[in-house]
Amino acid sequence: MRKVAYQQIVVAVAELCRSANVFLGDDVVGALEEALSKEESMVGKECLAGLIENAGLATTEKMPVCQDTGMAVIFVEYGQEVVVVGGDFNAAINEGVAQGYQTGYLRKSVVGDPLNRINTGDNTPAVIHTRIVPGDQLKITVAPKGFGSENMSRLKMLTPAEGLTGITDFVIETVGLAGANPCPPIVVGVGIGGTMEKATLMAKEALLRDLNTTNPDAFLAKLESELLEKINNLGIGPMGLGGRCTALAVHINTYPTHIAGLPVAVNINCHVTRHKTTIICGELI
Repeated sequence: MRKVAYQQIVVAVAELCRSANVFLGDDVVGALEEALSKEESMVGKECLAGLIENAGLATTEKMPVCQDTGMAVIFVEYGQEVVVVGGDFNAAINEGVAQGYQTGYLRKSVVGDPLNRINTGDNTPAVIHTRIVPGDQLKITVAPKGFGSENMSRLKMLTPAEGLTGITDFVIETVGLAGANPCPPIVVGVGIGGTMEKATLMAKEALLRDLNTTNPDAFLAKLESELLEKINNLGIGPMGLGGRCTALAVHINTYPTHIAGLPVAVNINCHVTRHKTTIICGELI
């Protein structure tokens, strides 16, 4: 057993909020550079070059890579041999988000009630997804989600008879309807199976996958490649101004589902696809 102090979580989450909004992953920068080398449109090339320059400036100047610093989405793998001491776990996450957005000079975009629309002033509460896993450590991932891309995401409850064709058509239709709104080139997360909420969660989790990785399932890897090609043939292009590079990647997660259903969710991320992870080990008890 290990114990993790409340304040350790606060400090870790605050730093993840700051770093995720400033420093793009090497996989993302590499994917943008590869897209630049493949793009055929001159306007598209200029857009991609600007995005790469922007990422570099964010790193150098320690400033957010985008003005929409997102709603904080937190994924936690909570080792079953961990005990949090000194306070409530979810409260620690939210305090970390509040501190990170304040000290990092990040835009506070969260309203406390979806109807009254009054800003909470500190970008809390976060959306927290916690999964109990074997082990004695906490793995915390902060994925700030801007709503230019989030608003373009969709869920559809297909019938089993619609099958692979229905899935493909829905994904392509969703990206086509999104157009320039999610600031392409985008990353497309797809969740297939489970229930309504499971499909949407899988789609968002798919956005966390390193862009350099291939789906371990050969069939899904092939489907990801085919969908990416179809999306890039839509001609939407960087920032929606035309070109070949509409998406950097398509990532798919699946889960068993009911005999009568085929839920499919598409969660779109903008080109920055921000997320940072840390592991807290704590002290032995």
